[in-house]
Amino acid sequence: MLGEGVSPDYFEPTIFHMIRKLLRRVFKGDSTPATPNSKSDRPAVIPVAKHGITRERISQGARRTCDVLQQAGHKAYVVGGAVRDLIAGIVPKDYDIATDATPNEVHMLFRRSRIIGRRFQIVHVMQGGETLEVSTFRAAHDVDTVKDEHGRVLRDNVFGTQADDAARRDFTVNALYYDPSTETVIDYHHGVADLQQKILRMIGEPTARYREDPVRMLRAVRLSAKLGLTLDPLVSAPIQAMAVLIENVPPARLFDEMLKLLFSGHAVECVKRLRDEGLHHGLLPLLDVILEQPMGEKFVMLSLHSTDARVKAGKTLSPGYLFATLLWHEVLANWEIRKARGESSMPAMFEAMDEVLDLQAEKLAITRRVAGDIKDIWMLQPRFEKRVGKSPFRLLEQPRFRAGYDFLLLRAQSGEIDAELGDWWHTFQFADNDAREAMLVADTDPKKRRRRVRGKKPNGGPSEAATDSPTPRADGEI
Repeated sequence: MLGEGVSPDYFEPTIFHMIRKLLRRVFKGDSTPATPNSKSDRPAVIPVAKHGITRERISQGARRTCDVLQQAGHKAYVVGGAVRDLIAGIVPKDYDIATDATPNEVHMLFRRSRIIGRRFQIVHVMQGGETLEVSTFRAAHDVDTVKDEHGRVLRDNVFGTQADDAARRDFTVNALYYDPSTETVIDYHHGVADLQQKILRMIGEPTARYREDPVRMLRAVRLSAKLGLTLDPLVSAPIQAMAVLIENVPPARLFDEMLKLLFSGHAVECVKRLRDEGLHHGLLPLLDVILEQPMGEKFVMLSLHSTDARVKAGKTLSPGYLFATLLWHEVLANWEIRKARGESSMPAMFEAMDEVLDLQAEKLAITRRVAGDIKDIWMLQPRFEKRVGKSPFRLLEQPRFRAGYDFLLLRAQSGEIDAELGDWWHTFQFADNDAREAMLVADTDPKKRRRRVRGKKPNGGPSEAATDSPTPRADGEI
């Protein structure tokens, strides 16, 4: 029985592909290219005494998912990043399951599940508050694998053995399978040894693997920073020359990968390694220029240090705030140029923001909600300079005040603005009303006159300017 909303023609004719693959191996030999890391299809079976992952360290949802699949006669393992992190002493954020059951078979075993994906069909299994990603063992790429002109895999739903699946993984430290029923780790490519020796190796020939999926270059940087690994020279050597392939990655996928990198808890180290590997060019346009400017680099690094600290403290993170800091100096430079041309301050700010975000949209599919948060933070910055009349009181009531205030402090810490402004707002927001009134700065600008009561002179007579007095804007400024 198919799941709700899943049509029968959604599934690939996998039986046909498996038969065709078997015949090819029988009559032509195994077409799977040998990899430098593969000695045979016989993996190392590592006992719990050596890897230290007991069943109790696995999440309840992951244990139950594996148990249900195994009780139904299938193989099922916790796979990839969760196993890698547990061995490295890191608490996994989520758990992936690999099995020999097809997506349809998995879906039929779990009432709360759904099949997703087109390039790779997987099943999301909901266990309590957890969502487990369950994937079927994948076959090795062959001549029938659908790729684009650059070699990037576009569609591939051919299923294979566990050995095939391990060979399909990107790095050796990700090709680890943990069986909760026996508490053993299945290791086909010496990933446990590489993890212990602090080196990141590729499964297969790196150039070909990067062509299959250019995002692997970003993953290499993220994993090496997160785990403190050194890139194997074979992994590092092709990156700079092949970085241009990242332009072929769909913007939405690249945005997700950048969020993983920046919210890894090791963003500072990731950005440094991006620059070392020549990958910062084009990911965030002009980010390389910002990082070459002392004030811009200090501002960005302060933001990334703050983000890393929040990750380690388990605090919430805002993509909008982080991208607002990364792109602020581009907006600032654009804004200053427009004001120098004689454009009014606030319209110039709007134009500068739109131009910078439009440039980003060519590379990263920043969602509308995130773009809205970014603009809100940027638009508050000029308003912090207005410390007269009712404007400061209205600013305190803004929903994004706290994010804008934190952004202001970051600008002060980097030396972009005088620290006195940040100190003033710190005191103002926690003061009572009388103290706030006393803190207001006198308006000494001769162009801004206090609005008189319409139709009255100071002595009670009609005002000469009653008919042409400027009308106050919504924020209280004339």
